[in-house]
Amino acid sequence: MTGIGGVFFRARDPEALARWYAEHLGVPPPPPTYDDPDWRQEAGPTVWAPMPGDSEYFGRPEQAWSINFRVRDLDAMVAQLRRAGVPVETDPEEYPNGRFAATADPEGNPIQLWQPAQDTWRESSASHR
Repeated sequence: MTGIGGVFFRARDPEALARWYAEHLGVPPPPPTYDDPDWRQEAGPTVWAPMPGDSEYFGRPEQAWSINFRVRDLDAMVAQLRRAGVPVETDPEEYPNGRFAATADPEGNPIQLWQPAQDTWRESSASHR
C-alpha cells in the first residue's frame, strides 16, 4: 500500500458540500473526467485510528467518522474560516505532534485541522524519499 487514495462518504447535498469544501478548505471536487487531474497532496503524516464504539470523539453518537486535514499554518486557516462565518474551536494546548482546531461542515460532519509539529513534517518527508 502507498497511501489513502480517496475519501468517500454520503451527503444530503453532494454538490453543495463539494463546493463548501472547495471554497473553505481548498479541497477540489472530483474531476469531471478521467482525463482531468486529481487533487495532489503534499507528503506528510497520516493517522489511521479505529475508535471505540462509545467514543465521544466524534460528537454525535450516530457519527461514525471524522476527517483530519493537515495545514501548514493553523492560525491562518482558522482566521480564514472565521472570516467566512465558519465557527472553529481551537485547542489552546500545543501537543508533541502539533496543534489542533475543530469545526464541522454544513452537514455536521466533524473536521479536525492539524498543524503538525515541525519535527513531524521532517520525519514524514524523510520517510517518503
